[in-house]
Amino acid sequence: MPAFEYAPAPESRDLANLKPSYRPFIDGEFVDGGGEPLKTVNPATEEVLAEVSTASAADIDTAVKAARKAFEKTWGPMPGSERAKYLFRIARLIQERSRELAVLETLDNGKPIKESRDSDLPLVAAHFFYHAGWADKLDYAGYGPDPKPLGVAGQIIPWNFPLLMLAWKIAPALATGNTVVLKPAETTPLTALVFGEICQQAGLPPGVVNILPGAGDVGARLVEHPGIDKIAFTGSTEVGKLIQRQVAGTPKRLTLELGGKAANVVFDDAPLDQAVEGIVNGIFFNQGHVCCAGSRLLSQESVAEELLDKLRHRISTLRLGDPLDKNTDVGAINSAEQLTRIRELADSGEAEGAQRWTSPCPVPDRGFFFAPTVFSGVHQSMRIAREEIFGPVLSVLTFRTPDEAIAKANNTPYGLSAGIWSEKGSRILWTANRLRAGVVWANTFNRFDPAAPFGGYQESGFDREGGRTGLEGYLSV
Repeated sequence: MPAFEYAPAPESRDLANLKPSYRPFIDGEFVDGGGEPLKTVNPATEEVLAEVSTASAADIDTAVKAARKAFEKTWGPMPGSERAKYLFRIARLIQERSRELAVLETLDNGKPIKESRDSDLPLVAAHFFYHAGWADKLDYAGYGPDPKPLGVAGQIIPWNFPLLMLAWKIAPALATGNTVVLKPAETTPLTALVFGEICQQAGLPPGVVNILPGAGDVGARLVEHPGIDKIAFTGSTEVGKLIQRQVAGTPKRLTLELGGKAANVVFDDAPLDQAVEGIVNGIFFNQGHVCCAGSRLLSQESVAEELLDKLRHRISTLRLGDPLDKNTDVGAINSAEQLTRIRELADSGEAEGAQRWTSPCPVPDRGFFFAPTVFSGVHQSMRIAREEIFGPVLSVLTFRTPDEAIAKANNTPYGLSAGIWSEKGSRILWTANRLRAGVVWANTFNRFDPAAPFGGYQESGFDREGGRTGLEGYLSV
């Protein structure tokens, strides 16, 4: 049966209200940054989207002082019921501007518009709604009679989910009475800076939220700044280790959410068609730019061949191309540097003897694209089974017994997430209790809820974000 052909259905880029230049947001105003300006690029076309003024050391000092003043004079003493009103306003404004934000996110990041529109933006608003509900209930949350905010939180977010990671960080910090100085990723600063406009629209007091675009030097200065009481970082394990060393010996609190190499374990009694959809979502959602991506498929030997055939067929139907097209399933890799790393690791898989299969989908001549790729015959010693690729590359391993599945799944320095596919509830619980991962999904993958804590073990970081547990990271209890 021939594949159904889709007509192009592009979303209008005009909805993004793209400006030629953007500036840091400090003390309630957009100001000229003293750092070296950067240009943010559309990864699907390699065109420059806008020039972004970045923060200097003096700007960081100004932002931290503004956040401290707001914490001591305004936001910290404010009753939780009043803080909640601001968070509710922000959530509603995000909903009202969601189409604009989704298009801007897709332009700046490269992810398909249907993901930014249908997944990211609803979850961004949900985080602010959820945490608004906690703002006046902290005394009854089980933290003791009088939990207190920490003060000024320095937050550093990655490029894979720019606005969603902002919400994960800012919403709990504000709900618990802290103020924020946030640094967005160098390649994806635009939606974070538009969030500054939303703060103004919501009437948020000056200094409560400050947003400082820039490169890694801005983040490093923020981490070491003596006026910061808490650091929350999401990003690579290598940078997380550097931050931990810098913070060691200081009174600063620290939350790290780092890399992952998640195992997606498929048992012989699993519903294979359902598992195939979960596997595809687990590794090809957001081009594999997901810390908790299911980048290792562990299939029981008796169903491995059938599963792989179904998987290849399903992947061959994925549409790669213009991220603004509503029919696109796999968008652009975020940067040339990340594309180079993905290619290098994929080439190492072939060199080490794994069998490479690449989707026959057409790849655009311009932009940073990488076709969905599956490696079979993978051994645990191979780099593609050990290192985080952070791209649309799946490594397939097999196992015979449940004990072997556990041993292979846990054979990693990471511990962020895992998936289990089985029709037996007892087998799912047995497996989940033995997997060393912060989040374990059963018969699904990449499902998130603001009320559910998220975080990892080992080299995937520590502490949790989301839910009641995530609030504790911003409280002195």
